[in-house]
Amino acid sequence: MIGTSIGAINGALIAGNPPEHRLARLEQFWHGVARPASSTAGWLAGFDPGFDTWCRDLSIVTQGVPGFFRPRADALAGVRAHVGAQRAAYYDTAPLRDTLASLVDFDYLNRKSTRLTVGTVNVRSGRMRYFTNRDAPMNVDHVMASAAFPPGFPSVELDGEPHWDGGIYSNTPLEAVLDDRPRHSSVIFAVQLWPASGPEPESIWQVMSRQRDIQYSSRAESHLERQRQIHRLRHVIRELGEHIPAALRESPDIQALLGWGCGTTMQVIELDAPAFNDDDLNRDIDFSTAGVQRRWTAGYDDTSATLRDAPWQQAPDPMEGISIYRMKAATQ
Repeated sequence: MIGTSIGAINGALIAGNPPEHRLARLEQFWHGVARPASSTAGWLAGFDPGFDTWCRDLSIVTQGVPGFFRPRADALAGVRAHVGAQRAAYYDTAPLRDTLASLVDFDYLNRKSTRLTVGTVNVRSGRMRYFTNRDAPMNVDHVMASAAFPPGFPSVELDGEPHWDGGIYSNTPLEAVLDDRPRHSSVIFAVQLWPASGPEPESIWQVMSRQRDIQYSSRAESHLERQRQIHRLRHVIRELGEHIPAALRESPDIQALLGWGCGTTMQVIELDAPAFNDDDLNRDIDFSTAGVQRRWTAGYDDTSATLRDAPWQQAPDPMEGISIYRMKAATQ
């Protein structure tokens, strides 16, 4: 399990529990943070369909989400107030810390039954850094740091350095798999919450929403294209090595060069979250009960369809290191 932001939280809930408890822990988390619709907003939505969404967003911005985050009083001092690195944010994420501590078994996680990797960004250097239980024990701070999206959430200190949500650098951290060493042929399920393709916007509001889709999805697309080029070159090097005389291949210098080649294949299954008709640019703070449930259902339906199709069973091109299968969302 590899993720940033909400992906790190979901990943921790899965990897940090035995298989028989994972679904229950995911349901506990998402049912706990889901917010029921306001009866007043629902009544007024008959006059203005966007009013209930506005009320939902206003409620979350002003009140936070129980079990996740709450407004920070420091923010009332103004955005220029020097309150310290761990307090320079609009919200306090102490509730999320308590929630994760109750739902994630970090002792189990650190027994490495399932590998977990979370992406963070060092606030000082601006560089991406991945933490994984394969290399060192992990705790709640690693997950909190990967979900510390500024300026909403404060940075989290790891190894004496402040870290933010890795999503500000790489929203879908495919490079953590594709650059991993030693390399292994892999089937990768990449969940993309921001669709790369979409209809032409017809209003300024739709333009703002579509702009955000492209902004967050483009990084994954550029990573994939770069990795396709790199893996193709690795396969070319492997093929060229077959044409070098055996005597020359034993040379240490030639062996070092041939070490850049490999025959591994990466089959990436892209699962794009569906675009619903009433989605807007604030859908990343849609914690409504209906919003959570329809995305849960869409994810289940799309994954079930993907498992039935099993595109990774197709024979990959021997010269292509990466095969990409973009699965169309079953639910719209």
